[in-house]
Formats: sequence, structure tokens, C-alpha cells
Amino acid sequence: MGSFFAGVKAGTLGGAAYVGGLALFNVLVLYALKADVLNIISQSYPSLCSTTAGANSTAISVEDCFSSVVAVYVPFAAFLQFFVVMVYSGVFGSLYEYFPGKGPVAKGVVMGLLVGVSLLALNLAGIDFDFAARVAVNTFFVVWTFVCGVAMGKLYRRYTRLVRFVSRDERALRVLVDNRDFTGKERTFALRSSHEVRAEAKEGSSFREWSVSGGVTVEDPRSFETTMEVEGDGVLIGQPGTRT
Repeated sequence: MGSFFAGVKAGTLGGAAYVGGLALFNVLVLYALKADVLNIISQSYPSLCSTTAGANSTAISVEDCFSSVVAVYVPFAAFLQFFVVMVYSGVFGSLYEYFPGKGPVAKGVVMGLLVGVSLLALNLAGIDFDFAARVAVNTFFVVWTFVCGVAMGKLYRRYTRLVRFVSRDERALRVLVDNRDFTGKERTFALRSSHEVRAEAKEGSSFREWSVSGGVTVEDPRSFETTMEVEGDGVLIGQPGTRT
């Protein structure tokens, strides 16, 4: 089940740090190899960027072209990167339990891998204008994407709580949460969220009460259909009545 909003919250914080780190490193590489960058710009775009641009020329100076790359292209690429991260963050939150891996960190790394592959496919990993820049940018990209995945997993866990749903007799009683059968399962929910829970008794059985532990509470323990409040990790147990 997971929590879409918890995923988005984690993505907002983790994604901002992720794309900010990529952009900053890319700018540092551009300035560190500025001489090579200026040469490549002038050779690749001679009609737009010229080392001899004058008053009667339609081209601008190569220095101005370099400034445009730093001030316009890098921020625009960061915006697109952030958009990709937010899309995957929502998916990660909504489908958290279905992501491979045990625990939030492992699942977060898988999400980071998906983000990284998507950015590479969209040519948004960074500006790699020559071999030296390609090695530096791609190495940092791989390491930073892994770090982002770990951070996303930890942030998601920070904004959610784990609840286990138990029936004392699964043949007699099932536990439904927001109309989904979670009997015998563990699911993450957004911290301080409310959910409708319902005990579904099989024919010949009845419902007796709910019992809870940890950070889970129910509005009416004696009602087969009630509201569950999630304030922390916990367990919700459905107690069946006597079979008739």
C-alpha cells in the first residue's frame, strides 16, 4: 500500500539535495576545465559563439556562451532532474511494499537506481564535453545517485510507520483496511494518518473486538467497522467471537 504523500515528502527533501549536488558538481567541473570548455564551445557553435565577436557580428562572445551554460542550462537540467525524482518518489511511496529489497534503505537504493537509469536515458546525468569531464561527472553521478537512494529510503521511513494486521483466526475473520485485505500483512502508513478498518467475519463467525499495541489506536474497539489512527509502529489485532 505505502504512502504517496510520504514518498513525495521524502522526494522533496532528498530530491532537492540530489539535484543540487549534481548541479554544483557540474558547475565545478565546468570551471575546473574552463579552457577546454571554451575551446569546445567555439568549435562546436562558431556561428553563435565566437572568440572574435564584434559590434557587427551576430555571434556573442564565447565567454557569454559559457556563462549561459552555467546560468541557464545547468539550472534547467536541474529542474528536469527534480521533476523525474518527484515522479519516482510518488511511485515509490504508493508501491513501497512492492519494491524489491528488505527494509527502507534497500528499497530506496532500488528507487535511486531507477532514477539514475531514467536520467541517463534522458541525457540528464550531466555535461560531459570531453573524456576527463565524462569520467568525473559519471563517477560522481553513480555515487551521488546511490547516496540519494539511501537518503530517500531513510526519509520515507521517517515519515511513515509500520503496522502489522493480525486475525486470531484467519479462517473466521479477515482484517480490511481502506477496503483492502491486509490480514497477516505489514504495511507502511503516513505518520498521524487515519484509515478505515473493518472486520469481515466468515459465515458462522462473529466479531468480538479490536486489540492494539504500539502506536496504533482505534476509535471504537467494539465496533467491527471503525477508524484506525497511526501515531507509531504497532499491531492491530482482530478478535473473532464464538462460532455459531
